[in-house]
Amino acid sequence: MKNSPIKMKNIPILFLLLFMVKVITAQEVDVKEKAKALKTSKNLTWEGNRNLSDNNFIQAEVDYRMAIAKSSENAAAPYNLGNAYYNNETYSEAFGRFKEAGETATTKQEKHKAYHNMGNVFMKRKEYDKAVEAYKEALRNNPKDEETRYNLALAKELLKKQQDENKDKNDENKDQQDQQDKKDQDQNKEGDNKDENKDKKDQGDQGDEGDKNDEGEQGDEKKDENKEGDGDEKKEQNKKPEQGDQPQQPRPNQLSKQQVENLLRAMQNAEKKVQDKIDAKKIKGAKVKNEKDW
Repeated sequence: MKNSPIKMKNIPILFLLLFMVKVITAQEVDVKEKAKALKTSKNLTWEGNRNLSDNNFIQAEVDYRMAIAKSSENAAAPYNLGNAYYNNETYSEAFGRFKEAGETATTKQEKHKAYHNMGNVFMKRKEYDKAVEAYKEALRNNPKDEETRYNLALAKELLKKQQDENKDKNDENKDQQDQQDKKDQDQNKEGDNKDENKDKKDQGDQGDEGDKNDEGEQGDEKKDENKEGDGDEKKEQNKKPEQGDQPQQPRPNQLSKQQVENLLRAMQNAEKKVQDKIDAKKIKGAKVKNEKDW
């Protein structure tokens, strides 16, 4: 079976020609429009340069912004606006415009200038590591520029100095932190020793207090016993018998008060009898005296 040829619908040649003409015309119009926009953008850039020379920064900024809005192919407008911001010490805005100029640039010379000035912004910020990379990119687009090469060498030197200072500062901070940690450890250790000594002291105090309490309790018991015994005994001795009270009973092996008085009275009587006998003997042998004493 033979393959049958693919059948295609015939497109009118006139229609195809008209389509091609339309595409070409649109491209030409687009190119013309871009060229016109670029020309207008450049004129606005020139106006911005003039106003900036006359120290009219506000109007110059307006002109540059309008130029940027008119055409994205005009790298001079963002570059010049970046320079205006840089001279006005508005470094963040300047960097953004230099970056825009570097992305818009179509020639190596334009890219070189944009990256060179980005490096200058990083130098102002003391971001020397980023400045080194920006200057390197500028030299890739123009290796013969001596000013960029000098700035690169300066950025490297300042970067090394910055890194050394940061290292010394970090070492100093580390030493201070180590000293503080050691001090904290010593204080914690001292606190632990104090707590341990306190615990031992508390235990000793508790033991002494227990001994004292035992001795005190024993002493109090003895004191109470003595107090009860002496007090009761003295109370009984000093107590006067009242009417109706029973006579005090003597303790074993101890004479009562009445017995003592009776014994003393008996001794006195016996001594008196002896004395009377002695006196009687003296009277018998003595002379009688009739005179009276006056």
